[in-house]
Amino acid sequence: MNEVSLYTITLNPAIDRLLCLNEKLERRKSNRITEVSYDIGGKGTHASYVMSRLGVKNLALGFAGSQNIDKFKQILSEKSIEHDFTIIDGKTTRECYIIVEPEQVSAGSIMLTEKGFHVEEADIKRLFNRIKARVKAEDMVLIAGSLPANFTIDNLRQLLSILKEIGCFIACDLSGEAIELAVKMKVDFIKPNEFELKQLKASHESLLDTVKRLNQDIDYVVTSLGGKGSYCGYDRKIYRVIPPKVKEVNDTGAGDCFVGAFLAGLANQLSIEQIIKLASGCAASKVMNKDSSTFDVKMAMKLKQQVKITQL
Repeated sequence: MNEVSLYTITLNPAIDRLLCLNEKLERRKSNRITEVSYDIGGKGTHASYVMSRLGVKNLALGFAGSQNIDKFKQILSEKSIEHDFTIIDGKTTRECYIIVEPEQVSAGSIMLTEKGFHVEEADIKRLFNRIKARVKAEDMVLIAGSLPANFTIDNLRQLLSILKEIGCFIACDLSGEAIELAVKMKVDFIKPNEFELKQLKASHESLLDTVKRLNQDIDYVVTSLGGKGSYCGYDRKIYRVIPPKVKEVNDTGAGDCFVGAFLAGLANQLSIEQIIKLASGCAASKVMNKDSSTFDVKMAMKLKQQVKITQL
């Protein structure tokens, strides 16, 4: 592996509370919770966990509230995630509630998310200064997840401009106006899902045409199609990716797992085919686990051999 440093920036992190049921969730019924567990949330932290599991050193940055910082740090520690979050006094890091039904009845997990705390301009400046002090031109930076209250599109533009000026590799796993801005500013990597890609496409375009167009200015364009796999645009070539078939338990965090593994593959200078297979294998392993981030490295290495890639 080379000496490139990897950073994740999670602007609106979360503590995921997983509520496991023994029966299908039903209205007007007392739905019994059989198990409660906690995990990291907010997308960028998931990617940090994946990179760490794959042996790629990285540092998680972003905002975190002081009110439940011990709980947040405990989860980060359990996941072996190195971090240097900007702590906001008097605020509480949001919680997300993920309902996991039994495997035989589940049609995908149910997620209920809190909005997150309000950040001030002074807080934003502190984070930006921390990024300027750490990130170098040879580094890779992932910005992932939603924006916290009062962190505007202009603030995101400032952040992307700072990274552009540094000259580092910029990856974005964002949505809405945020992903539109990332496209306009020609970052190096984006991963819109199928719904987000529809927001980026012109009326006359197919999803595949949109990937091709975006790949003219953005080096890596990955579009998740859920269980149907993904498209990956690289070097003006489009790859259709079919993942292995696995028993899905909780699909939450599968896309984040893909992104973390993809960037880990880039840092290790793998070929594009090897990177796609690694990322797809890790994501497939992730959906087999109950919580939001866990995947099995050995299982991922087996599953990546079953990934099918066709150049279109």
